[in-house]
Amino acid sequence: MKTIDDFNFEGKKALIRVDFNVPLDGSFNVTDTSRIEAAKPTIVKILEDGGSAVLMSHLGRPNGKVNPDMSLSHIADTVSEIIGVQVKFAKDCVGQVAEEAVANLKDGEVLLLENLRFHDEEEAGDEAFSKALSQLGDIYVNDAFGTAHRAHASTTIVAQFFPDHKCFGYLLAKEIKAIDKVMETGEKPVTAILGGSKVSSKITIIENILDKVDNLIIGGGMTYTFVKAKGGKVGDSICEDDKMDLALDILKKAEAKNVKVYLPVDVLAADAFDNNAKTQFVDVDKIPDGWQGLDAGPRTLEIFKQVILNSKTILWNGPVGVFEMESFAKGTIAIGNFIDEATKNGAFSLVGGGDSVAAVKQFGFEDKVSYVSTGGGAMLESLEGRTLPGIAAILD
Repeated sequence: MKTIDDFNFEGKKALIRVDFNVPLDGSFNVTDTSRIEAAKPTIVKILEDGGSAVLMSHLGRPNGKVNPDMSLSHIADTVSEIIGVQVKFAKDCVGQVAEEAVANLKDGEVLLLENLRFHDEEEAGDEAFSKALSQLGDIYVNDAFGTAHRAHASTTIVAQFFPDHKCFGYLLAKEIKAIDKVMETGEKPVTAILGGSKVSSKITIIENILDKVDNLIIGGGMTYTFVKAKGGKVGDSICEDDKMDLALDILKKAEAKNVKVYLPVDVLAADAFDNNAKTQFVDVDKIPDGWQGLDAGPRTLEIFKQVILNSKTILWNGPVGVFEMESFAKGTIAIGNFIDEATKNGAFSLVGGGDSVAAVKQFGFEDKVSYVSTGGGAMLESLEGRTLPGIAAILD
């Protein structure tokens, strides 16, 4: 696996695919800089070698049309502040404007190209567009895990024009190693905590990780499909009735592979999907009609705690309750605390997938786990066992 440590960038222009698809407020201020900060070590290494950096990214979904609201010019000052170098900006990502900006770029300087997705050819993976991008650098660096599952021009196709001069940036290399540590080389016992609302969205992940894990903790809305399938009463809880056979099949497969599955035994039920609803703790399989399970209960959390604290490798993908509402966030916070404790005791913990990452950030667990993945869809596809096109293009 070639990383930027395998190259000396002195006098070279590095064409770097970063993921600067960051949230902006109404005044175009960046409200979460973590993706820019994550790319900083890669950019700094190239500058310290004596090279220059040409940054390319998308922002939002402009659907192939120029949209001033989605211009990367809005973030150039923020990127400058974080990297510590005044970033130049090119008003296009290909063609004469981009080529002239790159030609004028000196060693130690950084250029940010305009939004790749202002061109239809980016998402189409167009070869001519990819070739035009390739002329803007001497070495291609992919450091955008968040888009590594897309076979777009800048993430995948462009790599073929750098047969011997392509590599992973520090961030993408760290993502690959973190997933590998859970899926291939993790110290046992390995525990996966899967939450979220639907079994259907996690089925391929579950099927892929059954060969890799010792314990599978299931929480969140998925719980009720399993509980109802086993004959329990789930009241008005979210439930995929058409996936109940699938849920039973998963439990059978897990048993055959000696994977211990832990479902909640009690939940905090509410009489409405509302932060101010009436609540009560009930057995997970005895939820009254008109009530719905919205968080894990205390007996459940005690069981989950023991499993997590006895684990050496932990994957957390998905919350165990409706954490966006304060009344139903306690279970998810508790899971974060258990993982924090296990990590302090030497376990390796990886958090990935949109909602669990959001929860980790919201409740201040970012520095208390081993690794927080930056890519939602890319992380999920990795856990499903797929080889991501953006990764394959560098390894090829």
